[in-house]
Amino acid sequence: MSDQKDDLQAFLAEMKGVKPLKTKTRVVLNKHTGSEQSPGQQQRRRDAQTDKSVDQNGLSIDHLELVHPLDVIGYKRPGLAHGVFRRLKQGRYPVEARLDLHHQTVEQARRQVIRFIQDCLRYDARCAIILHGKGEKGDPPALLKSYTNRWLREIPEVLAFHSAQRHHGGVGAVYVLIKKSEAKKQENREKYRTQT
Repeated sequence: MSDQKDDLQAFLAEMKGVKPLKTKTRVVLNKHTGSEQSPGQQQRRRDAQTDKSVDQNGLSIDHLELVHPLDVIGYKRPGLAHGVFRRLKQGRYPVEARLDLHHQTVEQARRQVIRFIQDCLRYDARCAIILHGKGEKGDPPALLKSYTNRWLREIPEVLAFHSAQRHHGGVGAVYVLIKKSEAKKQENREKYRTQT
């Protein structure tokens, strides 16, 4: 007990003349105006206020569900005839346009896919192929393949897509079936009207 008393006396002797710091009872926050923020802070604020999940062309860039590099991917819109989808899967439609996404960043690939589908519509290419690669060595694996799988589902002009046959790239590529342009639809109407 005497050791504790001696320690307390020694402590009080050392603390003699020390005054406690004055503290404020309220925290004062400095409100920054836009002019006081650094350019980086201003950009982060703008980024936080905008929805980054969809770009101006409507293609998602967030919340990606990854597919395995060797997975077969495919999709068909409701109402598309089963026989049409089967022929697409079998690679029986002539490939009229080709896009290679190898060595592209996700952002570059997204822009390329948008432009490619628009070009296919403009030039009446109904069946196209997109080479996205398997992405077996990527980190994460199959990133471009996964994004291609998602983006093609989100483009209304894409009726269906399916992993290609081995001689066209197999699971590293997809066949894409694109809607007919209005001009092509009108041409078909006139063609079949004259035949009846």
